[in-house]
Amino acid sequence: MNLLGGKKILLGISGGIAAYKTPILVRALVQQGAVVKVVMTPSAMDFVTPLTLSTLSKNPVLSSFTAEDHDNPTWNDHVALGQWADVLLIAPATSNTLSSMVHGSCNNLLLAVYLSAKSPVFLAPAMDLDMYAHPSNQNNLETLKAYGNHVLPVGEGFLASGLEGKGRMLEPDQIVSHLVSFFNPELELKGKKVLITAGPTYEAIDPVRYIGNHASGKMGYALAEVALKKGAEVILISGPSSQKINHPSLELIRITSADEMAEAVKKYYDGVDIAIAAAAVADFKPKTIAFHKLKKQNGLEKVELTPTTDVLADMGRSKKNQLLIGFALETENELENAKSKLVKKNLDGIVLNSLNDSKAGFTVNTNKITFIHKDQKTRSFPLQSKLECAHRIFEQILTL
Repeated sequence: MNLLGGKKILLGISGGIAAYKTPILVRALVQQGAVVKVVMTPSAMDFVTPLTLSTLSKNPVLSSFTAEDHDNPTWNDHVALGQWADVLLIAPATSNTLSSMVHGSCNNLLLAVYLSAKSPVFLAPAMDLDMYAHPSNQNNLETLKAYGNHVLPVGEGFLASGLEGKGRMLEPDQIVSHLVSFFNPELELKGKKVLITAGPTYEAIDPVRYIGNHASGKMGYALAEVALKKGAEVILISGPSSQKINHPSLELIRITSADEMAEAVKKYYDGVDIAIAAAAVADFKPKTIAFHKLKKQNGLEKVELTPTTDVLADMGRSKKNQLLIGFALETENELENAKSKLVKKNLDGIVLNSLNDSKAGFTVNTNKITFIHKDQKTRSFPLQSKLECAHRIFEQILTL
């Protein structure tokens, strides 16, 4: 599917080492069906050649206010370029270019195009970590946001200086994903893999009886439904539940016990972008399971319990680049307990819901949730359907 089919994207390239990624970016945009034209600053040509970019974009690359046509200079009309584009994307956006944009400087064709642009403008900053963190650059980025520009986040990792930290330009596929989300707001998760656990687990006492809880799976299945609508590939690991869902981008794995859920999570976890642990996994299981059905007349003196695998704690310990979201169902000291779980389990966010409201929690179709971010900031929502709660949860996840 060409998610940028027919969109006219004007790519502005400024002079930073990250410019070496722009041929890959141009190819990715073209593969998604976009029509791409490129404007370079003179210093950008020290890092990538116009010939490469023109070959990939199938359009001439512009870098000056005039061009030579059979020894006669012609004007590269920055106004027409600014009006042609559906989006102006500046990647990389260096510190110098960002500063010039803030102050309206116009000493190259790219800046003239920016000042003439009528379309939305996306900026992919790229600089060393100390430059990126400097108050002057942070102020410039905030100012550009206030002007209405879309400032993309920076990546984190090894930098050209040899240091490691924030400041890398986003990878080309990440930039394309942001543009796809902009033009297709219902597909913010296109290209992402989401793992969701749902429902209860049943811990066997004998072949007939089990220890369980009242979880229905409704919240987890609602999350899966919303993720699918947003374009994600979804792996739904579900304990026993009567809920039904069917979608070509869904892989449904049914399990029964906490151990089975742990194994399924372990199999898929490393390959996902987002993991949401909405299942109500049993904390304890019988230490031994009777081979045959226990007879009532024989009595049952006790059921000795032992802890189950802490699935969420294992996910937190083995987390790499995934966003990991947990759930906390509390009956007392709700906010404090949820915040404690957020830290202990190494989560990026946690959804708090309470059993103190008769219309929220297990089995019912509504819920009342609070989303707690890693920095402890909270966002509370009124009682609403679990499907609406799922939308609110993904809104918070997408801010991460």
